[in-house]
Amino acid sequence: MFTTLISTADLAARLGAADLVVVDVRHDLAQPDAWGEAQYRAGHVPGAVFAHLDRDLSGPKTGSNGRHPLPSPGACAAVFGRLGIGTQTQVVAYDQGSGAYASRLWWMLRWLGHDAAAVLDGGFDRWVRQGRPVSADAPVARPATFTARPVATPVDAEAVQAAIGHGSMLLVDARGGERFRGEVEPLDPVPGHIPGAVNRPFTQNLGADGTFKPAAALRAEFETLLGGEPPATVIHQCGSGVTACHNALAMEIAGLAGSRLYPGSWSEWCADPARPVVRGG
Repeated sequence: MFTTLISTADLAARLGAADLVVVDVRHDLAQPDAWGEAQYRAGHVPGAVFAHLDRDLSGPKTGSNGRHPLPSPGACAAVFGRLGIGTQTQVVAYDQGSGAYASRLWWMLRWLGHDAAAVLDGGFDRWVRQGRPVSADAPVARPATFTARPVATPVDAEAVQAAIGHGSMLLVDARGGERFRGEVEPLDPVPGHIPGAVNRPFTQNLGADGTFKPAAALRAEFETLLGGEPPATVIHQCGSGVTACHNALAMEIAGLAGSRLYPGSWSEWCADPARPVVRGG
């Protein structure tokens, strides 16, 4: 069972297995409606099904709950079942390369008690560079029954607000440094970050070749970030609860289990002008 990462070689060796579902979640925040599906139709890992970040892996937006609100467990179960994911299914998620979107599906599955979920290390870009097979055929998923068994409660804005200044949680922001500091903000109406948050851009989890750093290196980096605090105090956030999952995955790879996610993240936080905002380092 693969529970964090799977290499391109290991996935290639398992293609066609009856208990395997490969999910293509390629996405572009600048072209959210059709880019990922267009890429999928042009070519994908053989047998892969497609899941859309907005339509399949996010819930309804209200204007105050962020850009990619977390769906209900029941809604997730319906989507996963439609994709062919059942109780005994090994799921492999991939995106164009970094795992920024694939890690969202990984986190959602783990949240609902499905441990057999892994991200393809290096994504589709690495798969293609290595000359592995690509198909334009869109398979018809065999519907399955997915039973949602939530194993943790995601953190909400109220819990974050209550913890500010008390040191009861370590809020880790996965956005790039310039967005964290409020120097630029291409996606949300307000620049800056949540008071008390520390910055760990998700890209720091990757090596020069686009794959995740070794577990020991990730562990050393996160232990420095934690400063002696236990992993259970960590709350991951980003712009909308997507790339934050990349940091959650990196901590799991590092053997630092127990961190949690604030799915609403900055896009939800800044939607309420009464919530405090910090700009600068």
